[in-house]
Amino acid sequence: MCGIAGIYHPETPKPVDPRRVERMCEAMLHRGPDGSGVWTGPGVGLGHRRLSIIDLEGSPQPMHSADGRAVIVFNGEIYNYRELRRTLEKEGARFNTHGDTEVILAAWQHWGVDCLQHLDGMFAFAIWDVEERSLFLARDRLGVKPLFLSRLSDGSMAFASELKGLLAHPQLRRRVNLSAVDDYLAWGYVPDTKSILEGVEKLPAGHFWLMQQGRDQGRPQRWWDVNFAERRKGSQADLSAELIHLLREGVQSRMVADVPLGAFLSGGVDSSSVVALMSEASSDPVKTCSIGFDVEALDETSYAQAIAERFHTDHRSRSVGNDDFAEIDRIAAMFDEPFADASALPTWRVCQLAREHVTVALSGDGADEAFAGYRRQVFHAHEERARAMLPAALRSTVFGSLGRLWPKADWAPRPLRAKTTLLALASSGEEGYARGLSVLNREQRHAIYGETARGVLGSYRAEDDLIALMRNAPARSGLDRAQYADLKFWLPGDILTKVDRTSMAVSLEAREPLLDHRLIEFAATLPDSLRVRGSQGKYLLKRSMERYLPQDVLYRPKQGFVTPIAEWLRGPLAGSARSIASSEVLAQTGWFDPRAISSLAEAHISGRSDNSRLLWQLMMLDRSLSRLGASA
Repeated sequence: MCGIAGIYHPETPKPVDPRRVERMCEAMLHRGPDGSGVWTGPGVGLGHRRLSIIDLEGSPQPMHSADGRAVIVFNGEIYNYRELRRTLEKEGARFNTHGDTEVILAAWQHWGVDCLQHLDGMFAFAIWDVEERSLFLARDRLGVKPLFLSRLSDGSMAFASELKGLLAHPQLRRRVNLSAVDDYLAWGYVPDTKSILEGVEKLPAGHFWLMQQGRDQGRPQRWWDVNFAERRKGSQADLSAELIHLLREGVQSRMVADVPLGAFLSGGVDSSSVVALMSEASSDPVKTCSIGFDVEALDETSYAQAIAERFHTDHRSRSVGNDDFAEIDRIAAMFDEPFADASALPTWRVCQLAREHVTVALSGDGADEAFAGYRRQVFHAHEERARAMLPAALRSTVFGSLGRLWPKADWAPRPLRAKTTLLALASSGEEGYARGLSVLNREQRHAIYGETARGVLGSYRAEDDLIALMRNAPARSGLDRAQYADLKFWLPGDILTKVDRTSMAVSLEAREPLLDHRLIEFAATLPDSLRVRGSQGKYLLKRSMERYLPQDVLYRPKQGFVTPIAEWLRGPLAGSARSIASSEVLAQTGWFDPRAISSLAEAHISGRSDNSRLLWQLMMLDRSLSRLGASA
């Protein structure tokens, strides 16, 4: 696990200042405290920060191929590198190290861009071919590892594992992209398709970009996608057996390390499944850790403790309280771009706890996206059946009118909060899912914008990218389309960004066995009824894990990693909620209406409505823009 950076001159072999690449890497020291290196050639410079996980003494980067023709910088892990090494050795390849980096180089030289199909792992890497004068950038299938790119004023391209790596380059413009702000307010994060700064982009998950000096540079190309259009046949028992086999392979492949290894344990289905299978494969007690909260209703540490006792793990836990709010600036610094998933705070805390004892930790991320574990996916599946029974015109008239009249009852029990459901049923499945997934819909966002922002944005709508993704999905059903959107949009933008930044901030490698691509591809072919059954998501996964996990873990209501931010902003943090309306940073942009924000803050503090997510979003935007020093 590492940090990479580089500078590439696409037109001419203009010299690259190695000190510039070095400063970009130094900005990401946390990603690789164990070593560093910089290499420059005609028109290119590559830099690396190393966190040693495999082949601790060997595999320095940037690394040259045995024949000296290619140079690589690589962030991630290739889990099948030993098998690939044996295959390549039979084809004549020779190796000087015992790690996975040299295997990628040999695979590139043997298969070219098709090497990506052979790699099982999480990765972002850059390979420079000295003879072809070409730069090959690639990112793993699901976007576990990030890669930021920017064209600079001198015509060069810079790339780095984090935005802070690009920010270390003096030629990077720091002008905020207002459409990305609209995206952020819609989703709570800046999607993989955007960046908070104009002129910066991210190499999309499952894409590569092959560029050759002096030629048309083209654009990134997709090399992997997940197909929901096919259906697997077989009995439930046979599919369950296949699922368990894939789960075991995913977990065991990610247990290979030359450093101490453990797991995050929340007490939910996913992390408990990972810990169960790790314990099955390990002769020593698995090291586990969990984080709780000072609000009892949201604390799940008792379930985590029960799983720890069941599998005799070496378990540790801590609690997060409202005093951790003082770390908000450190959270903002980890992400660079505004990031409002409040579970980033406890995720960082559990990474800190893990890092005290291990260097690698396995997580349970990915199962909700793959097996339909989110409530919104279950609701969407039921809503799609209702849409199929009623003509669109009737739905629009009846449900649309009711939805507009229905009060926004945040305070009411969930069955009475029908406004979002009614408005969703009035529209298409894609429109409805986008509305349900968003933190703020377009009307709510425009209610806090000033005239300047509304004028600049015009007809722009953050939801359109997600809607287009769903409509063009390789899918059969509405449930397929919702899961496809979650895997391609929500997962890389929110979940994987959160885990990457918080784990790397403490130099911890996080691995996601439930995102093994073979497991994802298998899950996509399951019939809807084996993903959602009644009100239960992850149906086949839960049934398959009954031999390992107790019923109260498998079938209790899903809680997620929920932070009690709403309670905090009504109590000890009420002053912070009020102060956001008078933020100098937000005021300087000229984009927001401070009176509207103040009114929402007071409504939240009084308990009339729950505006905690919006207030938290604005706080994180304020901190992010302040750190970026960006202009509107």
